[in-house]
Amino acid sequence: MRRVTLFLNGSPKNGKVVAVYGTLSDLLSVASSKLGIKATSVYNGKGGLIDDIALIRDDDVLFVCEGEPFIDPQTESKLSEGLSGSHTDWLTLNVGGRYFTTTRSTLVNKEPDSMLAHMFKDRGVWGNKQDHRGAFLIDRSPEYFEPILNYLRHGQLIVNDGINLLGVLEEARFFGIDSLIEQLEVAIKNSQPPEDHSPISRKEFVRFLLATPTKSELRCQGLNFSGADLSRLDLRYINFKMANLSRCNLAHANLCCANLERADLSGSVLDCANLQGVKMLCSNAEGASLKQCNFEDPSGLKANLEGANLKGVDMEGSQMTGINLRVATLKNAKLKNCNLRGATLAGTDLENCDLSGCDLQEANLRGSNVKGAIFEEMLTPLHMSQSVR
Repeated sequence: MRRVTLFLNGSPKNGKVVAVYGTLSDLLSVASSKLGIKATSVYNGKGGLIDDIALIRDDDVLFVCEGEPFIDPQTESKLSEGLSGSHTDWLTLNVGGRYFTTTRSTLVNKEPDSMLAHMFKDRGVWGNKQDHRGAFLIDRSPEYFEPILNYLRHGQLIVNDGINLLGVLEEARFFGIDSLIEQLEVAIKNSQPPEDHSPISRKEFVRFLLATPTKSELRCQGLNFSGADLSRLDLRYINFKMANLSRCNLAHANLCCANLERADLSGSVLDCANLQGVKMLCSNAEGASLKQCNFEDPSGLKANLEGANLKGVDMEGSQMTGINLRVATLKNAKLKNCNLRGATLAGTDLENCDLSGCDLQEANLRGSNVKGAIFEEMLTPLHMSQSVR
């Protein structure tokens, strides 16, 4: 019976004496069990690959590996002496299975308060674990550790293409490299793509509407719909507060009780839209077309356009009973044949407005500016009490 001494590849320590029998596969199985590895090949002391068990002699010294090339144990022994600090200040780190060789001063001097500095400042104090090659084991990602080590070497943040900066940032935080954290945060911010402010299309918005339950409040506050075709859509109760709806086509849309407060509706088309109970406080609808719109809610809920900018709008033939247009601006607007019965127009700028054929019964015009306004073919007489304070 032959006996051999098995060592891990490159290691002259902690050998195991085993009996040789059967085939080479049997020897590899025994080596895997004794050394705690998945042995795939065996070398002799000179680096020769053994491919037949007949080549093994009694008392041979063999080195078992898991597929990596042969490592001369004498070279590794000298390296281990260097790692221990007996002859040199060079260190080898095994970070997640990848080896990095550096100096103790690199790890300590640049960031003296970091975790790496505390680990390697004083030999043996931290109790760092070493692998069979004598390299210090660190269970972190080598991909993200490399830029940090290079930063400690030369003080510059250099990250290769394809490396996620967020991963490097997390490693910098883990190791406490404070001077690098701020640089990485700035680099990440600069690498982010610019915010997309492109308008939402009809197709995108319809998909959004279909995915929303009918009982859920849809919030579109501050969104950009500029130039979108939203005609004939059911937009009831949607929050469009401060949204950009300029140059939109909202003809025949149902905007019942929608919130359009401070929204931009300039140049939009809302002809024949249903605007019952709509909230348009301080909105900008300059130059918009609101022909034959319905603002009148049979339940008594009044549309509120207080403080709105309605310069040059065309609201001809619209139903606006009880509408609130207090302190709104309607300069040069067309309001022909509108039903403004009971409307609040107090303090409203009606300069050069065309109010021909309007029904202004019980409308409040106190303090309004009616300079140049046209009141021809009125359905009901306009009393002074309606326009005088």
